[in-house]
Amino acid sequence: MHRSINLPSGASLDFSGPALVMAVVNCNEDSFYVPSRALAERALEMALKAEEDGASIVDFGGESSRPGSEYVSEEAELERVIPVIRAFRKKSSLAVSVDTRKAAVARAALDAGADIINDISGLFDDPLMPALCAERGAAVVLMHKKGIPLNMQDDPTYGDLKDELKAWFGLAAERALTVGIDAGKIILDPGIGFGKNLSGNLSILKNLAEICGTDYPVMVGLSRKSFIGEITGRQAEERLAGTLAANAAALMGGARIIRIHDVKEHVDLVKIMHALHVVAEQ
Repeated sequence: MHRSINLPSGASLDFSGPALVMAVVNCNEDSFYVPSRALAERALEMALKAEEDGASIVDFGGESSRPGSEYVSEEAELERVIPVIRAFRKKSSLAVSVDTRKAAVARAALDAGADIINDISGLFDDPLMPALCAERGAAVVLMHKKGIPLNMQDDPTYGDLKDELKAWFGLAAERALTVGIDAGKIILDPGIGFGKNLSGNLSILKNLAEICGTDYPVMVGLSRKSFIGEITGRQAEERLAGTLAANAAALMGGARIIRIHDVKEHVDLVKIMHALHVVAEQ
């Protein structure tokens, strides 16, 4: 695994120390966790607060991908996300990610100063996306999902989840390399909650290193998701403790980026986990 990723804006992701915290800023009114929804000036305020609290990356998204959600138009996504990225970039040099499946949105976001294309389809939904990312030198998150957000949780089934994810990551990474995306700019995400049931999500956490391998940094996004509610019986607003526990497991399994809603608490978590790792190696 590469120890760092150099980004188009001049920022970099350093994997030699504690895992990196990616803060979620949902520039929409539909994401499952209501406090994460923010438009315009409020979204900018949330991003700046995330940086102040210690986030290494801010991830802006204009289209909800919660279970049951539908696609939004390209125009709506551009209107929600691009002005916020421009405004944030004027005030910050922090790494910026954009959560999108659309090449036109990715292109505008990169023009506005974004560094990372976080595509829940693994660059498969829009045929123009892979070449765009290669041309612009963007880092990419290749995330696995089964189905589309509208129906992905209806009845997610696998013959062998681990084998299917390993095979998919091999295919997605090879496709990215073939179009010219640098190996040092690829990040893998097993897509917890995206076409997986409770046992599948737990299997991913338990077998993260085996599933994702060691060639690329691994990102995990499980913040306040429904599988935590299934285990704890708590609603999204009460799932912070469960999220911290699950992310601790992800870090133990080798995750190098955690995508979260609660920055301060997770910055503390990654510091503690890193300190324990350092002591264990002494």
